Amino acid sequence: MDSTSQSSWRINASCRDADPDGLFVRGAEQNRAKAVCMGCPVRTECLAEALDGRINFGVWGGMTERERRALLRRRPEVASWSDLLEAAKRDAEVKVAVS
Repeated sequence: MDSTSQSSWRINASCRDADPDGLFVRGAEQNRAKAVCMGCPVRTECLAEALDGRINFGVWGGMTERERRALLRRRPEVASWSDLLEAAKRDAEVKVAVS
């Protein structure tokens, strides 16, 4: 993904007009923050940025920092989460189109 598309996804984010402090919370409040991500059109791009950038705090792409750390530990071989998640997204779209 080039630098233009890396930054342009943010304008389509469901949270773009939300209070940023609401996305950088702890405990049960994280469930409310994650709900903002459900149905977001750029959830994949957001999650990829957090994983590739090893962002340690906040809810990104519907995952908490703890969930992201666990995923990173399970998949240490992934060099580019952006590439992996975009490929998975394309594959899912093809399967839906064929069905």
